[in-house]
Amino acid sequence: MIRKLIEKIEQTGAPVVVGLDPSLAFLPQHLIEKAKRRHEEAVYGDDELEIIADAVWKFNRGIVDEIADLVPAVKPQIAMYEQFGIPGLMAYEKTVRYCQEKGLIVIGDAKRGDIGSTSAAYATGHLGSVKIGEKEFPAFNTDMVTVNPYLGTDGVKPFVDACNQFDKGIFVLVKTSNPSSGEFQDRKIDGRPLYELVADKVMEWGAGSMDGEWSNVGAVVGATYPAMIAELRVLMPRTFFLVPGYGAQGGTAEDLKLAFDKDGLGAIVNSSRGIIAAYKKDTYAKFGAEHFAEASRQAVMDMIADIGSVL
Repeated sequence: MIRKLIEKIEQTGAPVVVGLDPSLAFLPQHLIEKAKRRHEEAVYGDDELEIIADAVWKFNRGIVDEIADLVPAVKPQIAMYEQFGIPGLMAYEKTVRYCQEKGLIVIGDAKRGDIGSTSAAYATGHLGSVKIGEKEFPAFNTDMVTVNPYLGTDGVKPFVDACNQFDKGIFVLVKTSNPSSGEFQDRKIDGRPLYELVADKVMEWGAGSMDGEWSNVGAVVGATYPAMIAELRVLMPRTFFLVPGYGAQGGTAEDLKLAFDKDGLGAIVNSSRGIIAAYKKDTYAKFGAEHFAEASRQAVMDMIADIGSVL
């Protein structure tokens, strides 16, 4: 799978992934009103959730239609859909399918990780398929998924197995972009920070799922910690990085340039609200809420140019 992602990056010239993380605050009011009209019999309760989930789906579809020719991948954060219950998860599933139909690679940002059969079930649900009788049925069927390594090899191995069986990929949390990540990730064990020890394990796990020169087992490395990006690039030379933290969280193109190798490969940079809520920013206010998707397209083009300026 990582080879497919690299091919898409090379085709588009854009090492960029758009985070489809819709919140209620991002939804233009006209989409909610249209959804209400489609659900004229709705009352508060489950039907209200269906209205919002419908608006989320239309919001996503509008953005995807505008950016699908510009970027190789999208990254829906499943929690932003789970908050709307079962209707939200249905919108997540529709979003995944639609993005794949548009030729985009879908990275499910689920941060799953458990042990034994539970981790295997997560891997099956997000990457694989479940066998019922003589037939197999995929569930969410994302192309890649984020994985929490806190439970160790027991939690990660089922995902690596799914990568090999179904030609999929994962990104393991190594050094995340949030301000409090250092509370655990920077703690020293035998003189080395924990994130380095996780990086060592990512290399070990990844050796069992190579796809050409790069591994299907990638790493999440935040743009907000540029010195650690440089260090981890050396420790994980054949590991592809998913880089959050650009834009709204404060990471800059200059901060993340060392995530890439000399050929400009090795990383894909995420931006979520900076793109999907671009119409709310002063820079793109001229588009207005009615043209939110066009604002997102312009924000993607600006991000591609910004990252390209340092590669």
